[in-house]
Amino acid sequence: MNDVDGIIDRAQFADDGLLPAIIQQWDTREVLMLGYMDAEALRRTLTSGRVTFWSRSRGEYWRKGDTSGHVQYVKQAALDCDADTILVSVEQIGAACHTGAHTCFDADVLDPVVMKDDAS
Repeated sequence: MNDVDGIIDRAQFADDGLLPAIIQQWDTREVLMLGYMDAEALRRTLTSGRVTFWSRSRGEYWRKGDTSGHVQYVKQAALDCDADTILVSVEQIGAACHTGAHTCFDADVLDPVVMKDDAS
């Protein structure tokens, strides 16, 4: 069994067969987007050096950048402690978000919620 097979075997895919994939810029650690991978998308990502997702809406594989030119080159990947999410560090070329934004997480930045101490 190679390392890729070991990672896929360890991954805890949800009942729908998907694993959340957090995509992060490798050098700045900025979170760019969230996508989903099934075992085959994960295999393609880990063996090709380009991020591949399973599109839940279209029901097909899509490799980031094939139509947009906004490619994600894999630098590193790691399962979380429960093996139910993967963090993929990438070199992002162009925009990560389908809206054309650099990241999908800059549209509605929320201020932290301050919890009141009920004991006071």
